[in-house]
Amino acid sequence: MSLSRTLLFTLALSLPLVALAASSLPSSLPPSGPKVQILTEGLEYPWSLSFLPSGGFLLTERSGQLVTLGSDGQVLQKLDVNLPEFYAAAQGGLLEVLLADNFAQSGRLFLSYVCGTANANSVCLASASWQDNQLTDVKKIFRATPDRRGAAHYGGRMVQLPDQSLVLTLGDGFDYREQAQNKANHLGKIVRLQQDGSVPADNPLVGQAAVAAEIFTLGHRNVQGIVYDVATGSLWSHEHGPKGGDELNLLQAGVNYGWPVATTGIDYTGARISPFTRFTGMAEPVYQWSPSIAPAGMTLYRGEAFPQYQGNIFITALAGKALHRLVLDGDKVVEEEKLLTELDSRLRDVRTGPDGLIYILTDGPAGKLLRLTPQ
Repeated sequence: MSLSRTLLFTLALSLPLVALAASSLPSSLPPSGPKVQILTEGLEYPWSLSFLPSGGFLLTERSGQLVTLGSDGQVLQKLDVNLPEFYAAAQGGLLEVLLADNFAQSGRLFLSYVCGTANANSVCLASASWQDNQLTDVKKIFRATPDRRGAAHYGGRMVQLPDQSLVLTLGDGFDYREQAQNKANHLGKIVRLQQDGSVPADNPLVGQAAVAAEIFTLGHRNVQGIVYDVATGSLWSHEHGPKGGDELNLLQAGVNYGWPVATTGIDYTGARISPFTRFTGMAEPVYQWSPSIAPAGMTLYRGEAFPQYQGNIFITALAGKALHRLVLDGDKVVEEEKLLTELDSRLRDVRTGPDGLIYILTDGPAGKLLRLTPQ
């Protein structure tokens, strides 16, 4: 059995259906909580953060810049990324940067971004090589179909699985929410791809007629957080609900997560989206938020700097302006704590660093890179 097939089989069995020098910020947290430091200021709508093996960071700015930071947070370079058919507007633009697992040897990375025009755009995925602080060999390897109008609900988060395949989240396009149940396209789906953009032979819907073979899961609204836990083999995601109904989900290959048939959220007009909060054959969320917190980034902590946080999920919230810490007992959330509320800031991304510290990007035209350290 291939590693890829073994991973899907394991998931199917184990998961239920259901720049400045650092300076401290004021904190109202108890002494046992983390200390907040500013590493970098003046970032333009930062969206995604990654860690360079030699130290320092690569991050994306939604307008199309790939930013290199030193280990102290100093901005070393802002590179305008020349991506095929790049389109930036509203929620669209340059989204995730993901370094391949063998990046230290290969220099390979992946960029999710919005491509097309105002009247016909979608999410694209590109691969590239990072050499001497420059992008080379940039290739578009996947474009989600169909194109849509508008500039909202793209998803765009990525994770690499142990079999080296890539999982990419795709939003429902806001005005196209019913398409999240249509297996013939990519709207409101999470897809799984090989590193050249091709379809893994063991994807759950491969071989079905009139079905997009890239689909890994379906029935999503706007997934902006996904993480693979190497300790348990679990694949977690969260997604924006409308007015309420934000969800935390455990992903299982081929499963339908309900949107918009089953949701606890209501429309922004106050109208009911669906009469169902649950529906036969569709997985229920592990956890949900109403009113909406607008979840953005996510990390599952497996570092050593914060032993009290081992195995906890951290989620950044935009509308909620907080860092949410979720304590797990198996596949259940047993406790939630809101951190960093004193910052009164929209929080975009959160990552566990190779040093075991927690790093956060704030959202906005003057975004910051923050670092959480033990007291």
